[in-house]
Amino acid sequence: MGIETDAGTKGEAVQITVTVNGVPFVATLADNTAASKLAEILSGGPLTVGLSDYAGFEKVGDLGFSLPVENERITTAPGDIVLYQDDQIVCFYGENTWSYTRLARVDDLAGWEEALGSGAVELTLALP
Repeated sequence: MGIETDAGTKGEAVQITVTVNGVPFVATLADNTAASKLAEILSGGPLTVGLSDYAGFEKVGDLGFSLPVENERITTAPGDIVLYQDDQIVCFYGENTWSYTRLARVDDLAGWEEALGSGAVELTLALP
């Protein structure tokens, strides 16, 4: 299954801008139904979610809507952005092994952990 872009081509990598507390990063969307649905939602404008610390290796926030779940047991790495259950977005600055649906991966991790910092942060996802 490929990600549909505005041009209608499949399989082409789709990038999004991931901004954490005002610091922008570029991420590449996963090639699955959940990421495609997220891209469709972002085509209507940016999405901002509040994230809070969880377990010392991730930030978690409520999307406010559900996305299709295609969970697989994975070991995450810093820069992974995943869906937990069907309505929670998780941004990793550490590792964890659990059942998630991949959404995206930050392309360049320079400054990622520092931007996530400690405590609550504001995450904004947008199409470039």
